[in-house]
Amino acid sequence: MAEHNILGKKGEDVAVDYLIGKGYQIRERNWHSSHFELDIIAEYGDWLVIIEVKTRTGQNWEPPEFAVDNRKIRRIVNAAHHYVCLNRLDKPVRFDVISIVQEQGKWNIEHYEDAFLATHA
Repeated sequence: MAEHNILGKKGEDVAVDYLIGKGYQIRERNWHSSHFELDIIAEYGDWLVIIEVKTRTGQNWEPPEFAVDNRKIRRIVNAAHHYVCLNRLDKPVRFDVISIVQEQGKWNIEHYEDAFLATHA
């Protein structure tokens, strides 16, 4: 597995532990269907929460959350719509971003709740 894939997997593990600690119920990790993909699907209260996780090492690059651009948002929203329809869910949906930076063996987590709105793609 490529080094960036290993880092991404570790970052998602850290994000899941963080979310569970906050009371989220994890429904799916690395969900795939056809050409759709979502990092983490969770429930929190009455909400279905779609979480995009971005992980980096050090501060040499732009903050990880900047990688969630309009193109990525459209893909996430379309995948979430597919997931909701496929599972016949009737819940409000929220989109979060978790930004993780690993520096000197420490994981720095930023959780952006309700980071963007679903728009028509």
